[in-house]
Amino acid sequence: MEMHWRPLSLLLLATLALPALAHPGGGDEDGGHRHDGEPHSLVRMTVKDGYRIIESNGLPDHATGRFPNRGNPNAIRAQSYRYRMPADPRPSNRATPYEHQPFGIALNGVVFDPATAEFWRNDRRLGWNYDALSGKINLGLDRNNAHVQPTGAYHYHGIPTGLIEKLGGNDNAMVLLGYAADGFPIYAPRAYRDADDPRSDLKQMQSSYRLKDGVRPSGPGGRYDGTFVQDWQYVAGAGDLDECNGRYGVTPEYPEGTYYYVLTEDYPFIPRMFRGTPDASFERRGRPGQGAGPSGRGGPPGRGGPPPFPPGRRPPPPRGGRPPFQE
Repeated sequence: MEMHWRPLSLLLLATLALPALAHPGGGDEDGGHRHDGEPHSLVRMTVKDGYRIIESNGLPDHATGRFPNRGNPNAIRAQSYRYRMPADPRPSNRATPYEHQPFGIALNGVVFDPATAEFWRNDRRLGWNYDALSGKINLGLDRNNAHVQPTGAYHYHGIPTGLIEKLGGNDNAMVLLGYAADGFPIYAPRAYRDADDPRSDLKQMQSSYRLKDGVRPSGPGGRYDGTFVQDWQYVAGAGDLDECNGRYGVTPEYPEGTYYYVLTEDYPFIPRMFRGTPDASFERRGRPGQGAGPSGRGGPPGRGGPPPFPPGRRPPPPRGGRPPFQE
């Protein structure tokens, strides 16, 4: 089904106000001022031939911090994104590691990109990768846990506060934020306490990652304190979510049940592993943050044998459920 370009908010809910303009020159984070003449956030979603295709100009539909700023010298600029993912995703038999690529894309067309290019001693080979939200490096992040690539690409490293507010908040209902590269939906931090009961209260989901004990055996040394991605380890059952920061359950968009990811206030913030197979359209091409571009082509939908849904769980509904906006 073909979509027409239009401001994001009109696509989501008729009750939302007209979309706020993005701020390529660095908007006022506190005031959220509109600036006439600046481009809108534009998103188009199509579900066709087994794929969900999302095209956007990558501009946020909410107020941002000022860019450039002391920690980030880059100005926000429109992009040309074309990403696709299976519309009817299936989990693989084994989780797929995240490989410094966009994890997914939000409903407003901004990418979720948790990794950083900063390494201890500026040497990727040493393997100690600084985490964006550790507080140990200044990346010029705004209140949306986002900043800007050298390409001008605005992207989220954690919970997109402004987007959640734009969608009505996460206090009274689960909020769909976007889709991962493998096709599974991504939700705001609060989800049903009982994963199978939509009548249960909402609960702040806790990740199952914990800091390692002791001292780093090599590299920067010192105690594990969250400065580096390698300071964390998955501890099964320590929180509400699995190693991919997700779980199986029902959601407003998937009343029959699905696997879904959750963004959390603690590490990994945005998931760092895929439950399914990420589409090739999310692989890095050219400079970081570039994405597949308008003519990018992805690989085939994820495969991997029978979907390992736990007993009593249903797979996602046909064609990935009801898209949040479709004509």
